[in-house]
Amino acid sequence: MAKGSKYVVQYRRKRNGKTDYKKRLGILKSGSHRLVIRPSNKHIIAQIIEYKEDGDIIMASAHSTELKKFGWTFSTSNTPAAYLTGLLCGLRGCSNGIKDAILDIGLNPSIKGSRIYAALKGAVDSGIKIPHESAIFPDESRIKGEQIANYRNKKEITEKFDEIKESIMKDSKTKTPENVSGRG
Repeated sequence: MAKGSKYVVQYRRKRNGKTDYKKRLGILKSGSHRLVIRPSNKHIIAQIIEYKEDGDIIMASAHSTELKKFGWTFSTSNTPAAYLTGLLCGLRGCSNGIKDAILDIGLNPSIKGSRIYAALKGAVDSGIKIPHESAIFPDESRIKGEQIANYRNKKEITEKFDEIKESIMKDSKTKTPENVSGRG
């Protein structure tokens, strides 16, 4: 480890490779909400976060495991699950009065057609205005899971996708901002 009066120890999260503080500062200076999408090997997490000096406030949140409540029996980490999770988070955000946001992908690589952009498309389809280019979204066939259906020789995932999407849309219309969970 370096020693001396000119050496400055970096923040722990920067040393561990968890936070890019220059990128975060640029997003926070905008003053709008952040749509934070974090994929893992098994799940997708989407949150709409508002910055406060004493700590961020989660305005709306959705986890891909919540899709099981709507009848999703497939993987919670694939592209269709990412889209549905983004849609669910966006609808919860809309019911909490959120109209616009900025995408925050953190340290994840920006890859065209990835699960991150499938979740972004879900949030955009829910009615939240998020700056984006439509060329980064996955194809509609990938979002519906047709590549998975072709691989497994089962068409049930595309049918189930449409059914669950309708269920999420219908469920969000019946809820009011007072009974929607997601504040944290």
